Amino acid sequence: MSDTIYSGVFPIAPTPFTGSGDLDLDGQRRVLDCMIDQGVDGICILANYSEQFLLSDEERNTLLDLCLAHVAGRVPVIVTVSHFSTRIAAARAKRAKDAGAKMLMMMPPYHGASLRAAEQAIFEHFQAVAEAAQAPIMVQDAPLSGTSLSVSFLARLARAVPLVAYFKIEVAGTANKLRALIEAGGKAIAGPFDGEESITLMADLDAGATGTMPSAMFPDLIKPVIQLHRAGKRGDAAAAFARILPLINYENKQCGLQGTKIVMAEGGVIKSDAVRHPLEPLHPAIRAGLLELCRGLNPLALRWGK
Repeated sequence: MSDTIYSGVFPIAPTPFTGSGDLDLDGQRRVLDCMIDQGVDGICILANYSEQFLLSDEERNTLLDLCLAHVAGRVPVIVTVSHFSTRIAAARAKRAKDAGAKMLMMMPPYHGASLRAAEQAIFEHFQAVAEAAQAPIMVQDAPLSGTSLSVSFLARLARAVPLVAYFKIEVAGTANKLRALIEAGGKAIAGPFDGEESITLMADLDAGATGTMPSAMFPDLIKPVIQLHRAGKRGDAAAAFARILPLINYENKQCGLQGTKIVMAEGGVIKSDAVRHPLEPLHPAIRAGLLELCRGLNPLALRWGK
């Protein structure tokens, strides 16, 4: 286990595409620079909000190398290595660690609507990846996998495999699960994080969360909530959160991963907000509503490239 304990705001980097759907590598570099200028504590790449499920293996490797080289240690980088195959996940993890990743993020193995692994196999999956990569691992506990990960299982995993010490909880009742996990796992839980665009951040901080993984749309506005809460200024943290909550809610419920791309394109960070088929562009009215809320808060991404 690394001596460094990671906390704070670790947003998901979007993957920009050209209008024709090719990787926009220069745009990717600008995304990373914008995120660092947003004051993030770290960056996560190749996650679901990075459209990882629409990338070829070759493209994943290209982005891995580009992102780690361009960030160049300015902030720690988490690389998502999820795969149903333990062998492939382990190979991805080792390659990411060798490229300079400071942490790996994984969902439990799943495929399609019904192909899941038994609890012991999930345990062995994370254990094998940890042994292969020798890097800290964050478990992504999200509904997308369709896999229920109990608090007792997660705590047992953390105690038995010390590298599995970070947990991104984004299920219904996140605050309750975080509180129970911290109590059950004790010192084995180095990093209790939330996700889901930080939509339940205040409740999760109250429960003991030390970090959050939102999109890259406005982490500069989310970070003060954590800083104020950490400083014991809960009322000020709640006020800061209330100010940005309408935008968080709009992103979470109306936009999904496309929201960040729209704001970054509007702000001159990237040239195109294109997503890959079968994803489709957002309705113009939804797009307009998002930008209206953003302009009222003026996040850095909306003006970074202008």
